[in-house]
Amino acid sequence: MRIGRRVFTEGFKVFDLLLMVVAFVVSTLPLYHRVGRFRLAEFFELRVKLGNLVLFLSFLLIWHILFNVFGLYGSKRLSSRWEEIWDITRATTLGTVVIAVSALVFRIWVVNRVFLVLFWVLTTSTVILSRMLIRASLAYARRHGKNLRNMLVIGTNSRAVALVERIQRKPELGYRIVGFADEEWPGLEHFKKTGHQLVCDLENLPSYVRRSVVDEVVLVLPIRSFHTLASQIASACEQQGIIVRFLPNIFDLKEARQRADEFDGDALISHESTVTDAWGLAIKRMLDIVVSAAAIIFLSPVMVLTAILVKLTAPGPVFFVQKRMGFNKRMFHIYKFRTMVVDAEKRLKDIEHQNEASGPVFKIKNDPRITPLGSFLRKTSIDELPQLFNVLKGDMSLVGPRPLQLRDYELFDTFCQDWQRRRFSVRPGITCLWQIKGRSSIPFEKWMELDLQYIRTWSLWLDLEILAKTVPAVFKGSGAA
Repeated sequence: MRIGRRVFTEGFKVFDLLLMVVAFVVSTLPLYHRVGRFRLAEFFELRVKLGNLVLFLSFLLIWHILFNVFGLYGSKRLSSRWEEIWDITRATTLGTVVIAVSALVFRIWVVNRVFLVLFWVLTTSTVILSRMLIRASLAYARRHGKNLRNMLVIGTNSRAVALVERIQRKPELGYRIVGFADEEWPGLEHFKKTGHQLVCDLENLPSYVRRSVVDEVVLVLPIRSFHTLASQIASACEQQGIIVRFLPNIFDLKEARQRADEFDGDALISHESTVTDAWGLAIKRMLDIVVSAAAIIFLSPVMVLTAILVKLTAPGPVFFVQKRMGFNKRMFHIYKFRTMVVDAEKRLKDIEHQNEASGPVFKIKNDPRITPLGSFLRKTSIDELPQLFNVLKGDMSLVGPRPLQLRDYELFDTFCQDWQRRRFSVRPGITCLWQIKGRSSIPFEKWMELDLQYIRTWSLWLDLEILAKTVPAVFKGSGAA
């Protein structure tokens, strides 16, 4: 690490600790004011007990450790502002929780709910503001030729060129591309026409980095055919203290997104074809809990009345409980109001030849197993209301692909391909895209297509849109079975 960078980082650490001290003091002022003892001069003359001082210094140490653990003192040159804000929020939230727990254990009277809320708001907002000001200052400096790092790109393929073009479109990152290095290959002539500079071949690369100002090297070579050479390049850079980055493309995956993690000193490259928006998924789960709990309370009269009617109109239990395939094929018990005769699953074999649906699912009009009340419950989707408890438990979500029965899953190999199993990579839901685009009347193939479309294009807005359109679809009763 350069001296300037080290001084900058240490200064940041001191500044963050000062912010915490100021936030702690400010958060106690409302308490003193409320009890009528607040005098600014008297406040600064207060004597601090040794035990409280040790405890406070412990808080500072924990705060410092948390900020290091969440990577707030590492280079943020390549990370987005939203990633940094998320890391800050996690660190300050956990730090506030530590203070809250300590206050309960050690009975610190100044730490109450008002203090905790004010302290969290102050620390989170001021740290975020300071980081964003630093980001803006660095971006301004880098756009004007300061705080730049020289980057050498190894490889002249289309991915290497695309990477450089993306970097050049973001001058706030502060990278100066000194050129490319590669050996002779059929596409080299086309590369030269792009206007980019080839500074050396791979054989002379060690010599080039010895005599040139290079801060970082990025490897964009086909790793399978250049593994030995890439290892030699990385070793040469390591010896000279040059940062080496690697743009992986080991697998020919069409939709998976790459993510780098660190575990116990080792780097892990993850390929994920599922939803990876941590903020969005956290908010989605919060909405599931809040909305399902509120709906259970609001609709409890309807559910109680339905339970009574089911019990009075047909012999057997009120609820239909069945094993279904959930997230990543984890089995769970789904809850529904019973709409069929008690031995409906046994009778399925007798009428299976009448199946009118495509794929592994079973659907027929005028199913003889459905009770008169059950027909109404299905048409209005009232039979699905107990699944709100599945949502509250975490087995399901409000929105997501419908959970498959075990019978349907066992027939999956016959009708489906592996890429369609991707529907199991998210929590199943009460409603989904095909529920608002025809419900049970659309063919199974379209179900799969819409489920995968939902996963590919997922956002909170999409969930809200599906929920909003589900209500009129239910009232219309079209396509219900």
